[in-house]
Amino acid sequence: MNAATFTGWIRERLSFERLFLLILLVTVILRFYSLDLKLFHHDEAIHAWFSYRLLTEGIYSYDPMYHGPFLYYTTAGIFSLLGDSDLVGRILPALFGTLLVPLLYPIYRLGYLDRKQTLVAALFLAVSPCMVYFSRFLRNDIYIAFFSLALLVALLYYFERGEVRYALLAGAAAGLGMSTKENMPIVLLIFGAFFLYLIWTQKVWLPAHWIRDAAIGGLVVIGIMAVFYSSFGAHPEVLLDGWLKAIEHWTSMHQMQRLGGPPYFYILLFILYEIPILALAAVGVMQFFDVPGAIERLRERRRGEGPAEEGTPWTAAEESPVDTETPTEGAPPIEEIPEVRGLWDRLRRRREGAGPVDRQKEFARFAIFWMLLSLAAYAYIGEKVPWLILHQLLPMIFVATYAMTTRKAAIAVLASIFLIVMTFHVAFTPADINEPIVQVQNSEDLRDVFAGIDAADRVAVASKSYWPLPWYYRGEAASKLIYYSNKVDESTIYSGDFDLVITEGSDTYPALEGYVKETHRLNYWFSYTENKDRLLEYYFFRNGNVGSRSLEVFSRGPAAG
Repeated sequence: MNAATFTGWIRERLSFERLFLLILLVTVILRFYSLDLKLFHHDEAIHAWFSYRLLTEGIYSYDPMYHGPFLYYTTAGIFSLLGDSDLVGRILPALFGTLLVPLLYPIYRLGYLDRKQTLVAALFLAVSPCMVYFSRFLRNDIYIAFFSLALLVALLYYFERGEVRYALLAGAAAGLGMSTKENMPIVLLIFGAFFLYLIWTQKVWLPAHWIRDAAIGGLVVIGIMAVFYSSFGAHPEVLLDGWLKAIEHWTSMHQMQRLGGPPYFYILLFILYEIPILALAAVGVMQFFDVPGAIERLRERRRGEGPAEEGTPWTAAEESPVDTETPTEGAPPIEEIPEVRGLWDRLRRRREGAGPVDRQKEFARFAIFWMLLSLAAYAYIGEKVPWLILHQLLPMIFVATYAMTTRKAAIAVLASIFLIVMTFHVAFTPADINEPIVQVQNSEDLRDVFAGIDAADRVAVASKSYWPLPWYYRGEAASKLIYYSNKVDESTIYSGDFDLVITEGSDTYPALEGYVKETHRLNYWFSYTENKDRLLEYYFFRNGNVGSRSLEVFSRGPAAG
C-alpha cells in the first residue's frame, strides 16, 4: 500500500460522519456507564423521593425551593416504567446530557459551524468534566442546557425556513425549560436580546406570517407551563401566585447568599476543571475581535509604516485615493465610482434580504454575547452552586471553537486529555472526593450505615439530619425506621426496644447503655471559606479542607441481646 492509498484509506475511515458518531458513542458511555457508582447527592435523594411520592401517592405541588415540576413528573414516569432506584433516577439526566451532542449536527447543517468546529464542540461536550458529572446527576440543570440548545436550533431553523413547525418546537423548548427551573428566563432574555439585534440589523428576516407564528409559539409556552405548574389541573391556584412565590423565594436566596461565594467563583471552577475550554474561548474572543491584528496595526502606526486610520486626512496630495479638487473634464459621475456603486448595491441587496451574512462569524458573535452575559449573570447571583456552571460552559464551548484551524483543532484534541483525566477523577472515583464540584454529597460511608439498618428490625433516627434515609428506605422498608425531629430522652430510646439508634454527630448521646457507638460520615462539601487563602496549593495537590457532617450510630452490643 503506497502513501497515497494509505492516506485515502485513513480519510475514508475517519470521515466527518464517522468521527461524529464515534464521539457520540463516547458520550453515551461516559453518561451511562455505572450510573449508580456513587450514592445519591443530598439534592438527588430529595428529588427522587418527591418523584416517588408523586408516583405512589399522587402528591405534588410546586415549591420554588425545589424548582420546577418537569423533573418530578418525568422521573416519576421513568420510575413507573423501570422501577425506582438510583440508576433509573439518573437515566433521564444522562439521556438529556447525551442529546446535547446530536443537537450540534443541525447547527452544522445550517452552516453556522464547520466540520472542525462541530467535531471539537462535540468532543468538548462529550468529555467535559462538568458536563459528564452533571449528566449523571438528578438535578434540573442538564435539562436546562438541553432545552437552551434545542431552543437555539429551533430558532435558527425558523429564521432559515420560516415554517410554523419550528415556531412550535421553539415554544415547546421554551415552555419545558420554564417548567424545569427558574433560571430559564435568563436564557430567554439573552436569546431575545441577540435576535432583536439580528432583526434590527437586518441580518435575519422574519416571514410575513411571523406574528401568527409567534402567537402560536407563545401559546405553546403558556400551555406547557399551565399543565405542569397546575399539576395537570390538580392545583390551579399555583397559576395565580406561583410565579410571585418564585420571585420572592429566589430574591431572598440571592440576598441571603446561603451558599455564597465571590463573583469569580465560577472562574475558579473553570480553571479547576475546564481550563482548556476556558483558554481556547479566550483565544476565540481575541480571534473574533482580531486582537493580534489590532496590536500589529498599532505597532505599524507607531513605526510610521502603516496607512492612516480610516477618516484620517491624507497629508500628501499624491497619496489621496480620491481627488478632492474640482473633477477634471471627463471624470465619471460619483454614482459610477466603483466603490460607491458597490456600496449602493450592497445596501440594496440588504434591503431586499439578499445581503450575504457570514454565518459562522455571526454565530460566534452570538456565542460570545451568550457567554459574557451568562458569566455576568451568575457572577452577580448570590447563590454560588457548582451545577450553575453548565449554563456558562455551554456557550463557552462554542466560543472556544471559533476559527478552528487544523492547528487549533490539534491543540484542542491534545488538551482534551486533561478534560478526560478530570472526568474520570470526579465522575468515576468510587470514593469521597475533595472537589468543589461536589456539594453536600452523601458519603460512601453511608453504605456501612445501610448495612446496619438492613440487619436491624427497629431503628430510631433521633436527628433532623436524616437525608437520604427516606429515599433509601421507602415503601415497605420504611416501616422499620422511626423518625424523631431531634435527639430525644434516653428513656424513649430504651422503651422503644431499638436495635439501632442514629443521631447527628453534633447533637448525640455520650453513650447509651447496652449499645456500641460508631461514627460515620453523613455528607461532605468543599469549603471555599477555609481554602480561599491556599487555592494555588489546592489546585496542584487537591488537599483542601472539607466540611462535613457525621452520624453517630448506636447498635446493640452482644450483651444487650
